[in-house]
Amino acid sequence: MFLREATSRTMGDRMGWFWMLFEPIAFTAIMVGIRSFVRGDRLVVNAEFIPWMIIGLMGFYLVREGMLRGMGAIDANQALFSYRQVKPIDPVFVRNFLEGMLRTFVFLMFIVGGLMIGLDMKPDNAIQAFIAWFSLWSLGLGAGLISSVLATLVPELGKVVRMLSLPLLIISGVILPLGNLPHWLLEHLMLNPIPHGLSLLRQGFFENYQIIHGTSWLYLWLCILVMNTLGLILHLRFSDRLKAK
Repeated sequence: MFLREATSRTMGDRMGWFWMLFEPIAFTAIMVGIRSFVRGDRLVVNAEFIPWMIIGLMGFYLVREGMLRGMGAIDANQALFSYRQVKPIDPVFVRNFLEGMLRTFVFLMFIVGGLMIGLDMKPDNAIQAFIAWFSLWSLGLGAGLISSVLATLVPELGKVVRMLSLPLLIISGVILPLGNLPHWLLEHLMLNPIPHGLSLLRQGFFENYQIIHGTSWLYLWLCILVMNTLGLILHLRFSDRLKAK
């Protein structure tokens, strides 16, 4: 199943690898251009803007793709469910693991490329950066487990989830620092676990980076555990219905 998904993901589209690299490059270039037009050269405290943006985008894409790729995993592998040992949860795990590997490889390419052109992309605390990256991958897995069940049973919910991906990018602190927002608004935005993971990931790269007030490893992992547990329960409860779709 893993080989099947890997071949489909990387070889099914001749432009697959191109878009995985071009999307964050193009988005970063656009945002840097807007930043240069609207503000000065400095926007983020104790961190260069371009590396800060790239790290945030890579972390967000890891969560987003885990959530979105999981939604189509069950329908795309219906034929395999005729084998008793294959469960609806299996393709979700496979897709999320594959996406994590691909995104990690792309992120490493960005780090190497950034260092070659003089960007500050070397992590000051590699262990924290790795743990934060793994935490974001786990968060995407939990979101993928939940969305795979909901989108398969109620297809309209899948469309809603896709529509929410863009607003989620904005309110997760990927584009602009959330620390500049009013406290009353920040309290609500920090209920979203993604800003916690992104802030901790960025702190792993920039030792003196001022993380968002209220950022917590504990809250991040509580959300991860709750979402993964809920996803597993949903798969266990609706396993037969998912196979019959």
